[in-house]
Amino acid sequence: MAEPLGAGGGIVSWVENLRSTLAQFVSTEERIGISAAIVTLALGLALYLAPRVVSRAATELHDRVLEHPRVPDAVYDVAWMFPATVLVRTLQLTIFVGVGLALLLLWGYDAAALTVAAIIARALPNVAKLATTAFLLGGAFIGTNVLEDRLESYANSVDHINAHQQGIVFRVLQVVVLLAAGMATLTVWQFELDGLLVGAGFLGIVVGMAARQTLGSLIAGFVLMFSRPFELGDWVEIDDAEGIVTDITIINTRLSNADGETVVFPNDRVTNAKITNRTKRNRLRLRLNVGIDYEADIERAEEIAKNALTDLQFVESVPEPQVMPTTFGDSSIGLQVLFWITNPSAPRRMRAKAEVLRGVKTAFDREGIKIPYPQRELLAREEASGFKIRGEGPKTEPMESQSMSSRPND
Repeated sequence: MAEPLGAGGGIVSWVENLRSTLAQFVSTEERIGISAAIVTLALGLALYLAPRVVSRAATELHDRVLEHPRVPDAVYDVAWMFPATVLVRTLQLTIFVGVGLALLLLWGYDAAALTVAAIIARALPNVAKLATTAFLLGGAFIGTNVLEDRLESYANSVDHINAHQQGIVFRVLQVVVLLAAGMATLTVWQFELDGLLVGAGFLGIVVGMAARQTLGSLIAGFVLMFSRPFELGDWVEIDDAEGIVTDITIINTRLSNADGETVVFPNDRVTNAKITNRTKRNRLRLRLNVGIDYEADIERAEEIAKNALTDLQFVESVPEPQVMPTTFGDSSIGLQVLFWITNPSAPRRMRAKAEVLRGVKTAFDREGIKIPYPQRELLAREEASGFKIRGEGPKTEPMESQSMSSRPND
């Protein structure tokens, strides 16, 4: 910080030298002539020369530096933070302040000139600090943009970095750059960093104890970044909720389900949950159960159901659909229809199942394959004299067994 102070002392020394130089002009006519010459020169410099010099310098900077192919786009994007108008006004203000000091000294107002010079000398270090702070902030802005461009370019050239990992890495690097710029700014303004670091450490302990769950989600976010159980756009099931992954932050994961609802999971719960990723392989096998009558030919029913799955919009021919018997039901033989779909999603799964159900039902009706209603068989023991109707006596001939089938609306 010695340079700004030295620059301030140089201003006072310059004023002293200027006073000794102008002291030789004692007559009023000489002072008027010198004043007119100083004002004319100042107006020429401030209104004519300064804008043209700055404009020329800005043009050269733009053509030779900003437009150079090796200069990152982020440098060009941050150029708006340093407009040429501000530099022109700064030069004009400097010229007018210098002219004012010279006129005060020329006309004998030495005390006022020295007071103004002392104020400028004290303010100059702060101006330098402000300029350095603006430079650091601009550098941080440029640095984060350059890091983002380089990271995006690298992520596009490799396959092992997804959008989630790219976002997390960029946020971490951004925080590091901003912290470095903040620490440098505090150093410029002569803050004691030792006490600040001690206070930050104590505050970190307090915050860590008060926000353990949040910190757990934060750590879990980094675990998800490296384990990669799913990516943005995947159709997943986490515990009892399923949906499309719309956002993965370092704190939580968001799903959008088929009903248009947004389900938010803390990342610490995601890492401990059962995760089913239905789009990882870009295909999904679905199952549909159907029952056939016990009197039906099972092999023929299998063939009819399998043929019904050909040439359907959502059912893939490879791998080939399968139909196989699975259970002896109360009233039917259970068949399970297995088929594959690609680009799986909840709406596509629903449409595929509806399409298969309509196709199998139509084929069974056409070929006379019966899909039976639930049935029950009622038996009466011989020693109980068969079934009895309320209000009548026992039947003369015992009924060994009777069967009844119940159907809806019968």
